[in-house]
Amino acid sequence: MRIREVPSPNHDARPPGAAVDMLVLHYTGMPDEASALSRLTDPAAEVSAHYLVAEDGAVIRLVPEERRAWHAGVSHWRGAAGLNGRSIGIEIVNPGHEWGYRPFPALQMGAVSALCRDILSRHPIPPRNVVAHSDISPDRKRDPGELFDWEGLAREGVGLWPRPWRGTAPPVEEAAALLARIGYRADLPLPVLLAAFQRHWRPERVDGVADAGTMARLAAVAEACDGAG
Repeated sequence: MRIREVPSPNHDARPPGAAVDMLVLHYTGMPDEASALSRLTDPAAEVSAHYLVAEDGAVIRLVPEERRAWHAGVSHWRGAAGLNGRSIGIEIVNPGHEWGYRPFPALQMGAVSALCRDILSRHPIPPRNVVAHSDISPDRKRDPGELFDWEGLAREGVGLWPRPWRGTAPPVEEAAALLARIGYRADLPLPVLLAAFQRHWRPERVDGVADAGTMARLAAVAEACDGAG
Protein backbone atom coordinates (compact mmCIF):
# COMPACT_ATOMS: atom_id res chain seq x y z
CA MET A 1 0.00 0.00 0.00
CA ARG A 2 1.40 3.36 -1.08
CA ILE A 3 1.11 6.15 1.48
CA ARG A 4 1.83 9.81 0.76
CA GLU A 5 3.34 11.87 3.55
CA VAL A 6 1.78 15.25 4.39
CA PRO A 7 2.96 15.99 7.94
CA SER A 8 0.61 17.79 10.31
CA PRO A 9 2.06 19.87 13.16
CA ASN A 10 -0.89 18.93 15.35
CA HIS A 11 0.35 16.13 17.57
CA ASP A 12 2.28 15.51 20.78
CA ALA A 13 3.73 12.63 22.80
CA ARG A 14 1.51 9.80 23.95
CA PRO A 15 1.24 9.41 27.74
CA PRO A 16 4.10 7.40 29.23
CA GLY A 17 3.44 3.69 28.95
CA ALA A 18 0.29 4.15 26.85
CA ALA A 19 -0.38 1.22 24.52
CA VAL A 20 -2.44 1.68 21.37
CA ASP A 21 -5.57 -0.45 21.81
CA MET A 22 -8.20 1.54 19.87
CA LEU A 23 -8.85 2.44 16.25
CA VAL A 24 -11.25 5.33 15.64
CA LEU A 25 -12.84 5.99 12.25
CA HIS A 26 -14.14 9.43 11.26
CA TYR A 27 -15.47 11.22 8.22
CA THR A 28 -13.99 14.62 7.42
CA GLY A 29 -17.35 16.41 7.32
CA MET A 30 -16.05 19.15 5.03
CA PRO A 31 -16.97 20.13 1.45
CA ASP A 32 -13.97 18.45 -0.19
CA GLU A 33 -10.63 16.74 0.34
CA ALA A 34 -8.59 19.92 -0.05
CA SER A 35 -10.43 21.77 2.71
CA ALA A 36 -10.17 18.76 5.01
CA LEU A 37 -6.46 18.38 4.42
CA SER A 38 -5.94 22.09 4.97
CA ARG A 39 -7.72 21.98 8.32
CA LEU A 40 -5.95 18.82 9.49
CA THR A 41 -2.56 20.46 8.83
CA ASP A 42 -3.41 23.95 10.11
CA PRO A 43 -1.69 24.62 13.47
CA ALA A 44 -4.44 27.10 14.39
CA ALA A 45 -7.10 24.38 14.06
CA GLU A 46 -5.42 22.09 16.61
CA VAL A 47 -6.96 18.97 15.05
CA SER A 48 -5.38 16.08 13.19
CA ALA A 49 -5.51 12.35 12.58
CA HIS A 50 -2.90 9.76 11.81
CA TYR A 51 -4.26 9.09 8.31
CA LEU A 52 -6.57 10.58 5.70
CA VAL A 53 -8.22 8.34 3.07
CA ALA A 54 -9.44 10.06 -0.10
CA GLU A 55 -12.48 9.03 -2.13
CA ASP A 56 -10.21 7.63 -4.87
CA GLY A 57 -8.46 5.39 -2.32
CA ALA A 58 -5.31 7.49 -1.88
CA VAL A 59 -3.91 7.31 1.65
CA ILE A 60 -2.09 10.20 3.33
CA ARG A 61 -0.14 9.90 6.58
CA LEU A 62 -0.43 13.04 8.70
CA VAL A 63 0.96 11.94 12.07
CA PRO A 64 3.31 9.03 12.93
CA GLU A 65 1.53 6.25 14.81
CA GLU A 66 3.86 6.56 17.79
CA ARG A 67 2.62 10.14 18.36
CA ARG A 68 -0.74 11.29 19.73
CA ALA A 69 -2.94 12.81 17.03
CA TRP A 70 -5.74 15.15 18.06
CA HIS A 71 -8.81 13.51 16.55
CA ALA A 72 -11.13 12.17 19.26
CA GLY A 73 -11.67 15.19 21.52
CA VAL A 74 -13.86 14.59 24.55
CA SER A 75 -14.37 10.84 24.33
CA HIS A 76 -15.24 7.75 26.37
CA TRP A 77 -15.23 4.00 25.73
CA ARG A 78 -15.45 1.02 28.07
CA GLY A 79 -14.81 3.15 31.14
CA ALA A 80 -11.83 5.08 29.74
CA ALA A 81 -11.81 8.76 28.78
CA GLY A 82 -9.57 11.04 26.73
CA LEU A 83 -8.94 8.42 24.07
CA ASN A 84 -6.40 10.24 21.89
CA GLY A 85 -3.57 8.85 24.00
CA ARG A 86 -4.45 5.21 23.27
CA SER A 87 -5.89 5.34 19.76
CA ILE A 88 -5.09 5.70 16.08
CA GLY A 89 -7.43 7.94 14.12
CA ILE A 90 -8.38 7.67 10.46
CA GLU A 91 -10.21 10.49 8.69
CA ILE A 92 -12.23 9.37 5.65
CA VAL A 93 -13.08 12.01 3.07
CA ASN A 94 -16.86 12.51 2.95
CA PRO A 95 -18.88 15.75 3.14
CA GLY A 96 -20.82 14.36 6.08
CA HIS A 97 -24.33 15.19 7.21
CA GLU A 98 -23.81 18.96 6.95
CA TRP A 99 -22.43 19.10 3.40
CA GLY A 100 -24.24 16.38 1.46
CA TYR A 101 -23.61 13.02 3.10
CA ARG A 102 -23.14 10.28 0.50
CA PRO A 103 -22.08 6.63 0.26
CA PHE A 104 -18.40 5.80 0.54
CA PRO A 105 -16.97 4.66 -2.85
CA ALA A 106 -15.71 1.10 -3.23
CA LEU A 107 -12.15 2.28 -3.90
CA GLN A 108 -12.20 4.28 -0.70
CA MET A 109 -13.63 1.44 1.38
CA GLY A 110 -11.01 -0.92 -0.03
CA ALA A 111 -8.26 1.47 0.99
CA VAL A 112 -9.77 1.92 4.45
CA SER A 113 -9.89 -1.85 4.90
CA ALA A 114 -6.29 -2.33 3.76
CA LEU A 115 -5.05 0.50 5.98
CA CYS A 116 -6.95 -0.81 9.02
CA ARG A 117 -5.59 -4.32 8.52
CA ASP A 118 -2.09 -2.89 8.23
CA ILE A 119 -2.55 -0.99 11.51
CA LEU A 120 -4.01 -4.05 13.24
CA SER A 121 -0.94 -6.05 12.23
CA ARG A 122 1.17 -3.70 14.37
CA HIS A 123 -1.10 -3.02 17.35
CA PRO A 124 -3.10 -5.40 19.60
CA ILE A 125 -6.47 -3.71 19.02
CA PRO A 126 -9.43 -5.99 19.87
CA PRO A 127 -12.41 -5.97 17.49
CA ARG A 128 -14.68 -4.30 20.04
CA ASN A 129 -12.27 -1.33 20.12
CA VAL A 130 -12.57 -0.58 16.41
CA VAL A 131 -15.12 2.20 16.77
CA ALA A 132 -16.80 5.19 15.19
CA HIS A 133 -16.26 8.73 16.39
CA SER A 134 -19.99 8.67 17.12
CA ASP A 135 -19.50 5.67 19.43
CA ILE A 136 -17.00 7.45 21.66
CA SER A 137 -18.58 10.93 21.45
CA PRO A 138 -22.27 10.10 20.93
CA ASP A 139 -23.62 13.40 22.20
CA ARG A 140 -21.73 15.51 19.64
CA LYS A 141 -20.62 13.38 16.66
CA ARG A 142 -22.36 11.38 13.91
CA ASP A 143 -19.39 10.14 11.90
CA PRO A 144 -18.66 8.12 9.92
CA GLY A 145 -22.41 7.56 9.97
CA GLU A 146 -25.04 5.14 8.80
CA LEU A 147 -23.77 4.90 5.20
CA PHE A 148 -20.41 3.51 6.27
CA ASP A 149 -20.08 -0.23 5.60
CA TRP A 150 -19.15 -1.58 9.02
CA GLU A 151 -20.51 -5.01 8.18
CA GLY A 152 -18.32 -5.32 5.07
CA LEU A 153 -15.30 -4.11 7.00
CA ALA A 154 -15.88 -6.76 9.66
CA ARG A 155 -16.03 -9.47 6.99
CA GLU A 156 -12.47 -8.46 6.11
CA GLY A 157 -11.28 -8.79 9.69
CA VAL A 158 -11.67 -5.20 10.85
CA GLY A 159 -13.95 -4.60 13.80
CA LEU A 160 -16.98 -6.55 14.87
CA TRP A 161 -20.32 -7.52 13.38
CA PRO A 162 -22.69 -9.81 15.28
CA ARG A 163 -24.45 -12.96 14.23
CA PRO A 164 -28.24 -12.65 14.00
CA TRP A 165 -29.92 -12.82 17.41
CA ARG A 166 -31.81 -16.09 17.63
CA GLY A 167 -33.70 -15.55 20.84
CA THR A 168 -36.45 -13.20 21.96
CA ALA A 169 -35.49 -9.54 21.95
CA PRO A 170 -34.64 -8.35 25.49
CA PRO A 171 -37.02 -5.90 27.15
CA VAL A 172 -36.43 -2.18 26.66
CA GLU A 173 -35.49 -1.91 30.32
CA GLU A 174 -32.23 -3.73 29.53
CA ALA A 175 -31.10 -1.24 26.85
CA ALA A 176 -28.88 0.89 29.09
CA ALA A 177 -27.12 -2.13 30.58
CA LEU A 178 -26.49 -3.63 27.14
CA LEU A 179 -25.10 -0.33 25.83
CA ALA A 180 -22.74 -0.11 28.81
CA ARG A 181 -21.67 -3.70 28.24
CA ILE A 182 -20.71 -2.86 24.68
CA GLY A 183 -18.72 0.18 25.77
CA TYR A 184 -20.93 3.27 25.65
CA ARG A 185 -20.83 5.78 28.47
CA ALA A 186 -23.77 5.54 30.85
CA ASP A 187 -24.37 9.20 31.73
CA LEU A 188 -26.08 10.37 28.53
CA PRO A 189 -29.77 10.23 27.54
CA LEU A 190 -30.77 6.80 26.28
CA PRO A 191 -32.00 8.04 22.86
CA VAL A 192 -28.61 9.65 22.19
CA LEU A 193 -26.80 6.41 22.94
CA LEU A 194 -29.28 4.31 20.96
CA ALA A 195 -28.90 6.54 17.89
CA ALA A 196 -25.11 6.19 18.07
CA PHE A 197 -25.45 2.44 18.40
CA GLN A 198 -27.82 2.31 15.42
CA ARG A 199 -25.46 4.34 13.22
CA HIS A 200 -22.83 1.63 13.71
CA TRP A 201 -24.79 -1.60 14.11
CA ARG A 202 -28.35 -0.97 12.85
CA PRO A 203 -27.95 1.65 10.11
CA GLU A 204 -31.31 0.90 8.50
CA ARG A 205 -32.99 2.64 11.44
CA VAL A 206 -31.37 5.62 13.18
CA ASP A 207 -34.06 7.12 15.39
CA GLY A 208 -32.88 6.53 18.96
CA VAL A 209 -35.84 4.24 19.68
CA ALA A 210 -35.43 0.86 21.37
CA ASP A 211 -37.74 -1.13 19.09
CA ALA A 212 -37.58 -4.93 19.05
CA GLY A 213 -35.07 -5.00 16.18
CA THR A 214 -32.73 -2.62 17.94
CA MET A 215 -32.99 -4.55 21.20
CA ALA A 216 -32.18 -7.81 19.41
CA ARG A 217 -29.17 -6.21 17.72
CA LEU A 218 -28.04 -4.75 21.05
CA ALA A 219 -28.08 -8.19 22.61
CA ALA A 220 -26.20 -9.67 19.65
CA VAL A 221 -23.49 -7.00 19.71
CA ALA A 222 -23.07 -7.26 23.49
CA GLU A 223 -22.66 -11.02 23.17
CA ALA A 224 -20.14 -10.58 20.36
CA CYS A 225 -18.18 -8.03 22.40
CA ASP A 226 -18.00 -10.43 25.33
CA GLY A 227 -16.38 -13.01 23.10
CA ALA A 228 -14.19 -10.70 21.02
CA GLY A 229 -11.80 -9.32 23.63
